Amino acid sequence: MAQSATSTWKLPAALATALLAGGLLGWLVHGHVASGVALVALAEVVLLLTRIRHQAQPMMAAPASASPLQHDRFMTRSRRIASSLRDLRNAASQLPDAVVLLDQDQQVRWFNHAAENLLGLRRPMDRGVLLQQRLATSDLSDWLRDGTEEPLNDVAAPGHPNCQLNVSMLPFGRRQQLLLARDISHLNRLEQVRRDFVANVSHELRTPLTVIHGYLELIDPEDVPELAPVLSEMRAQSKRMGQIVEDLLALSRLETQHQIVDERVLMAPLLATVRKEAEALSQGRHEITLESTAEADLLGSPKDLHSALSNLVSNAVRYTPTGGSIAIRWQRTPDGAVYSVSDTGFGIPASHLARLTERFYRISSSRSRDSGGTGLGLSIVKHVLNLHQAQLRIESAPGVGSTFACHFGHARLLLPGGSDEG
Repeated sequence: MAQSATSTWKLPAALATALLAGGLLGWLVHGHVASGVALVALAEVVLLLTRIRHQAQPMMAAPASASPLQHDRFMTRSRRIASSLRDLRNAASQLPDAVVLLDQDQQVRWFNHAAENLLGLRRPMDRGVLLQQRLATSDLSDWLRDGTEEPLNDVAAPGHPNCQLNVSMLPFGRRQQLLLARDISHLNRLEQVRRDFVANVSHELRTPLTVIHGYLELIDPEDVPELAPVLSEMRAQSKRMGQIVEDLLALSRLETQHQIVDERVLMAPLLATVRKEAEALSQGRHEITLESTAEADLLGSPKDLHSALSNLVSNAVRYTPTGGSIAIRWQRTPDGAVYSVSDTGFGIPASHLARLTERFYRISSSRSRDSGGTGLGLSIVKHVLNLHQAQLRIESAPGVGSTFACHFGHARLLLPGGSDEG
């Protein structure tokens, strides 16, 4: 009996230690304690289920004519299984994420308290029901019907319309599934606070920077020749700070914009403009070519598309050494059309590719400063393409060069004569 009490005490203590470690790891990696705690708690649930299965197997295989000693052993295992089940139930009920266990037909077998709050499930009437039918009026219904291969991000919670969820489906056991739904409302609120802060600060900085830059332009270096290098550097840095502010304001606008006013964007003049801008920035240091074979215009925002396409070309000019080449292409693909910019620049290690579109992300801080970039260009490109239901794909290798490609679907293509391909 003492041994049983000791084992009953050890498990919660171990679980508490694991949860504490998970919370610390979540805070260090993601800045959120809850995400680490939830992950560790879910791992504990899986471990407990595995333990229960191993303990239950000998009992299921026990002969009907068991000796008293064997019977005592089976009863001891039975008590251990019951204790593990209680621990499992307690651990699962404390998870902050909604957890729903489904069978192979997506019928509900079990769910925790968070699933009641976030998904609107109710005991006992929702046990055994088809989850897709139970959530028929929510956005989750189509996701469940379509196979749940990809996680569903930023969807309204069926049980709490004011909450936003990230939902994923995991295989579990024998042909079973585990639905996990996480409330990300607080993260969205924090993200909104961050966007508002950046936008407000940028607006406040715009006026003083304009004044400073204006006064610097009024000072004639010939009047104070000894300060000429200083004035030149101050003007350059003032101009760069002004560009950062303008990019931040543009990015803030794009992040809060959910749709655009569609217009016909004539690609021939736009591509010619982008090439001229590249040649002006290059000042003869690179070979710049343009190949346009798509014979199609785009449906979208002319201003935003010009910003995105020119950003890719200006980046290629900045990060390609003198004597290199830059190729601008507008071509058809089986899925639509692609605008690409290829260069023979420094190239990018594979470990950096996934983070290139993050604001202010830099592979080399010194190289970025020398090139005059703001660190916001690719983030702007990503948001512009999202508004046009397009994708940015990047291929690069150190010492070889890079290709940045914007893939547009058929729905965004317009024939030169004025008809819509989509």
